[in-house]
Amino acid sequence: MSRDSASTAPPAGRNAEPDEVSYRILDLMRENGRISIAALAERVGISRSNAYARVEALVDSGVITGFSARIDPAKAGLSVCALVFVTVHPQSWASFRDHVIDLPDVEYCAITTGEHDAMLLVRAPDVSGVHVFTTDVIAGLPEVRTIVSVVVLDEVVRRPFILPTDLPDRQGSAKLGMTRWTPAVEGRDTMPVRGD
Repeated sequence: MSRDSASTAPPAGRNAEPDEVSYRILDLMRENGRISIAALAERVGISRSNAYARVEALVDSGVITGFSARIDPAKAGLSVCALVFVTVHPQSWASFRDHVIDLPDVEYCAITTGEHDAMLLVRAPDVSGVHVFTTDVIAGLPEVRTIVSVVVLDEVVRRPFILPTDLPDRQGSAKLGMTRWTPAVEGRDTMPVRGD
């Protein structure tokens, strides 16, 4: 059987779901984003042309959104990490999003359910940098009602991404009533991702 049989052809179409071969490619690229197409093809067991076509299809479909280096923030001079939980005044989401996107201290921002409206992951050279950012910058935004900041003592797990193939089958193990679900207010779910 050919290495380029129909079963190893890339899924067609912009919205095609990744298949088992695509997930193997993504898993290898997670380990080494600079892996050559030849090495990728060898490890997955497909031809170079098929590997190239599959990587291109993953990029074109938006599954792969970009390529970048991963760094150790502490070794790069940002030794303190904090989570900042923010509650925003109603009807001020658009301007809050605009402000947050422009803040270089924010590595990640998520709109959340529950007690707080947003969670920011921020980094700074020291604790005073986090303090100044949270009290002077975030608390100073007119859209912000309250903030709670938590300094991270240790980042135990920090993966570049996870795949559906990483997840164990836990069906039937969920206990109802353990989680309170609060739906997001309209407009909170349109937070653009930095880099888009």
